Amino acid sequence: MKNYTSVVNKLLPGRGRLLSLPALPFLIAVLIIAPILVVASTLLTPTWDIWQHLWENLLPEMMRNTALLLIGVGVGTFVIGAGLAWLVVAYRFPGQSVFEWLLILPLVIPTYIMGFIYMSTFDFAGPVQTFLRQWLGSSDWFPEIRSGAGAVLVMTLALYPYVYMLAKAGFQGLSSTAYEAARVMGMGPGKFLLRIALPLARPAIAGGVALALMETLADFATVRYFNFPTLSEGVVRVWNGMMDLDAARELAGLLAMVALVLILFETTLRGRSRYYQTGGKSPGIPRTQLVGWRKWGATALCTMVVAVAFGLPVLQLVLWASEEITAMPEGTIEVYTALIMNSILLAGLASLFAVIAALVMASGVRITGGKLVKFLARAATIGYAMPGAVIAVGILLTVTTLDNSLNTLIEQYWEGGLGLLITGSIIGLVYGYVVRYMAVAYNSIDAGMEKMTPNLTLAARILRASRWRIMWRIHLPLVAPGIFAGAALVFVDVMKELPITVMLRPFGYDTLAVWVWQMAAESMWSGAALPALTILLVGLIPVIYLTRISAGK
Repeated sequence: MKNYTSVVNKLLPGRGRLLSLPALPFLIAVLIIAPILVVASTLLTPTWDIWQHLWENLLPEMMRNTALLLIGVGVGTFVIGAGLAWLVVAYRFPGQSVFEWLLILPLVIPTYIMGFIYMSTFDFAGPVQTFLRQWLGSSDWFPEIRSGAGAVLVMTLALYPYVYMLAKAGFQGLSSTAYEAARVMGMGPGKFLLRIALPLARPAIAGGVALALMETLADFATVRYFNFPTLSEGVVRVWNGMMDLDAARELAGLLAMVALVLILFETTLRGRSRYYQTGGKSPGIPRTQLVGWRKWGATALCTMVVAVAFGLPVLQLVLWASEEITAMPEGTIEVYTALIMNSILLAGLASLFAVIAALVMASGVRITGGKLVKFLARAATIGYAMPGAVIAVGILLTVTTLDNSLNTLIEQYWEGGLGLLITGSIIGLVYGYVVRYMAVAYNSIDAGMEKMTPNLTLAARILRASRWRIMWRIHLPLVAPGIFAGAALVFVDVMKELPITVMLRPFGYDTLAVWVWQMAAESMWSGAALPALTILLVGLIPVIYLTRISAGK
């Protein structure tokens, strides 16, 4: 394509030449990368008094807990996600076809909702331990749920679908010829899994584990429920609780470095893989029919995972919601409606601007084919790998500088200026969402553009169509499904986003996610149920979308 593009450029001198540095994609990339760079740059000019204070009071415990949490969730999601994926791909058992999509459902439940449900259910005052004390006289032997182990358990149950979906796709791509060759060599299903299937699916599994770890690193509400402070929780605590913005900035810089290490680790792990599949139209590996107790054991295992990771939380929310509706105080409907409208407004604006930015960026890559634009596009998606607390700190530092500069300029013409226009407003909040979820919109749109032949764009260029006309008349109609998919996924992610909303929202501006967090922090479980159920229902959108994709519909 590169050679064809150079030929077109030569045929179209002056006005028709493709710009080597498209201004708009460059501006979008700078706006998205800037907050992350601002936070990361704090480590270049550290304030030693602040670091000494953090080290003496907070840092060692938070770093240790963060490492333990990442290790525990990484191992847990790998074992459960990859194990269940292999079970449904390689074997036949009662309910196997249904469990293929049922096992994705826990993805609907955000970790902070799963966290307060499990904490309230299994805590000392919860129904489980209360029942044990009534019937056994004591529950002292029951493990403490408010601990690191409890946080690892809950986050593993909530995040294993990331590994499950990607591992299942990797296992389904295995060739039947590889399986048959292994069987001829005397390998049983277990040896085939360890020596062939796992290495071949390793890039997909590594990607799933990396997604789970990034979500783990970004969480602050769940670990706060379980009294297990981490770096992300520390940023929010220092920011909101201590109001020490300088310490929060320095801590966010360290958190950004940890996230970058995770990204580099995942990239290196994939880059070193040298396993290849035959591809083609070869059918996948044949499923082995389980018999006897094994088939019922497989069914029981899948049922148990779905029950504890999805059935129990949803049932508990429904029970609490019914209690709340029965004894609903006056004015609750108005509050609930306002929360829904605020959430829909923010999610709608964020998805709109994220899709527009992603479309411009993807079109710029498609039209120019230049290395610089491709690099900018990849750099603009790094926000998804960053914890929300890091992005929130970066957004505030960036927009505050911009606000002060604009106000200084306006004061020259208008006495007193206009004050801070972006800081603490919906504009800054939506800006944070776009930085965080640009990757979701871009990947959906770029996947659609990958299906387009480059000849369409080149033919339009030869006919002297401008870049904007190509994007509007050719790219936009052809990638419409990807645009709608990207907008829907961003909408859902913003609906349940918590750290960015908590730290950047205008004063008194609450959303469903913030209300759930506040009610759960005050142990008002029934008050959090209706907003949590609403978030779950909206979260079904990407699950249905992913299910239809996996089914080829």
